[in-house]
Amino acid sequence: MHGLTFLQDLAVVLITAGFVTLLFHRLKQPVVLGYIIAGLIIGPHTPPYSFIQDEHTITTLSELGIILLLFFLGLEFNLRKLTKVGATAVLGALFEIAVMVSAGYGIGRAFGWGGMDSLFLGAMLAISSTTIIIKALHDLGLSREPFAGMIFGILIIEDILAIVMIVLLSGIAMTGSLSVGDLGLTVGKLAIFLVTALILGFIVVPRLLNYVGRFRSNEMLLVTVLGLCFGFSLLAAKLGYSVALGAFVMGAIISESRDIVKIERLVEPVRDMFSAVFFVAIGLMIDPKLLLEHAFPIAVITIVTIIGKVLSCGLGTFLAGNDARTSLKVGMGLSQIGEFSFIIASLGLQLEVTSSFLYPIAVAVSAITTLSTPYLIQGSDGIIGWFYRIAPQSVIGYLNLYTQWVGQWGGARKNSLAGKLLQRWAFQIALNLALIAAVFIAAGFAGRSAPGWLPKAFAEPSTYRTVIWLLAVVLTLPMFIAAFRKLQALAMVLAELKVKRGHAGDRTDAIRNVLSQVITFIGLIGLVLFGLGLSSTLLPPLNTLLVLLVVVALLVWLLWGAAIRVHSRAQVALEATLSQPPVPRHLPETPKVAALLRDADLETATLPDRSPLAGRRLRELELRAKSGASIVGIERRGEARINPGPNEVLLAGDQLLLLGTADQLVDAKRFLAEVPPA
Repeated sequence: MHGLTFLQDLAVVLITAGFVTLLFHRLKQPVVLGYIIAGLIIGPHTPPYSFIQDEHTITTLSELGIILLLFFLGLEFNLRKLTKVGATAVLGALFEIAVMVSAGYGIGRAFGWGGMDSLFLGAMLAISSTTIIIKALHDLGLSREPFAGMIFGILIIEDILAIVMIVLLSGIAMTGSLSVGDLGLTVGKLAIFLVTALILGFIVVPRLLNYVGRFRSNEMLLVTVLGLCFGFSLLAAKLGYSVALGAFVMGAIISESRDIVKIERLVEPVRDMFSAVFFVAIGLMIDPKLLLEHAFPIAVITIVTIIGKVLSCGLGTFLAGNDARTSLKVGMGLSQIGEFSFIIASLGLQLEVTSSFLYPIAVAVSAITTLSTPYLIQGSDGIIGWFYRIAPQSVIGYLNLYTQWVGQWGGARKNSLAGKLLQRWAFQIALNLALIAAVFIAAGFAGRSAPGWLPKAFAEPSTYRTVIWLLAVVLTLPMFIAAFRKLQALAMVLAELKVKRGHAGDRTDAIRNVLSQVITFIGLIGLVLFGLGLSSTLLPPLNTLLVLLVVVALLVWLLWGAAIRVHSRAQVALEATLSQPPVPRHLPETPKVAALLRDADLETATLPDRSPLAGRRLRELELRAKSGASIVGIERRGEARINPGPNEVLLAGDQLLLLGTADQLVDAKRFLAEVPPA
């Protein structure tokens, strides 16, 4: 009977959402608002009665919507984008979040709300809606404008900081406070978790998905991707982080896959369904009486949100060196709240630290600011023109002068080759230290208690911790050795830069050598202390430790070359993933192309071992003239060659990707399969 109740509730949710969103689509309003209103219509607070029998089931489904929504945001996230957004995105996002969290907290306290309600309100107001902004800019045809690129950059930084805020808010909610030390520890652990997950993920996951993609099964690819999403979300939850963080990180990792466009296309319908349930569930929680009761706070918060975001985002963008016109456009484009605000509000309710009225207030403010977003973007030119008309010319002159000065200062900053090498090596040392920290933190968790299946000889606490410590040391040897080698290189460059031949004369080389050795020795001592400090909870007794250190030294001597090779292969794999050209996304299919390919199809053919075509160039085959089909790809020993040139030489065993109509493909495969009699 419970199954029938669940089916009834799900049918009511989706049918109502379908009718309301159809109406909103015809009215050219955001579909998200339609979902929320659909939930309000069928919710328990709307007479004559509630259409939903089991709200708990719908809430559970909505949590899947949160996971998939964050996962899809991660799919659209890309580290290469993050490296390109520059100071504008960082300053704009940081300035906005600092101002809006402070403003939200101040408003809450002014209304007499508790500290936790006020803090969560500030966090809700700090993050703009990626989904709503992207859709609004796309609908207005402004997504390719320069200011739109800056908005997208700020949204990327905001998404990252929103994840950090969710983690911090969870910690504050559970402990009641968060000291500076706790804050640093929380952020440090989060950074280690993110770095480790991203590095290992970029090495393993894209290759796994590329392997799965070879089977050309959409079902297999979708199941694998969703399995990775939910599995990593579970891992994040087990480690004390939110499932939203796990979903977002796994999405960012999968975004580097070669099949990302196909993955987005497969996941999108699943995400849309569960996201619809999520937003309908938000509407179920809205009590119209509470909205009327808190109409004044809603109005005040809405006005502060719009004005505060316009000013804070605009000022942050301007401080980064952009002109006033562009900065104001960026501020007006970011003047709303959305999905992250709902997630933060849901977190407060789940942890039972916020009042019931805060959720519907956040939804109401989001609805109003969402409706205002297209009009603010459209009217930005008029508002900017009005500002330039009423502002004193001296003020405008100073604004332009500042923009030019920052632009010249930024253009003049050029790093030398040595400086770039130092930055690169320092960054690589930091990454290796983060991975080492992650291994020892995991070892610390594992060393708390021995599993029951271990033999008694190893289950004794001190013996078990000693074994775990030794395993952690062996696992981190490649990272320790890599960090030490980068440290040696860094010390040599520093000695070269700091000891000038004009001052040291004939003793230059000797002084440089001594300085390099001193820096290396100090760094080595730091690495050893770093490892011992991380493993302090696992360290064996002193006598045993001294013996094990000798064993470790022997392992380093024996495995030095192997450790270098392992680390080098991992580094090459990571750089190969991050250096591959970005996959074009969301390319509109023009009617001309659609008509051209309407009857076309793709098929594969293998060139036989004794084929007379082996060793010949593509242009010599004249395949298009003989069959009408074309060879658009070659796979050879696992390596794919897309759109090969006319001088590409065919080899026996090549997998050929053919493009043509059904008849053309039959003729082409018959021609390629011909083999002379033995």
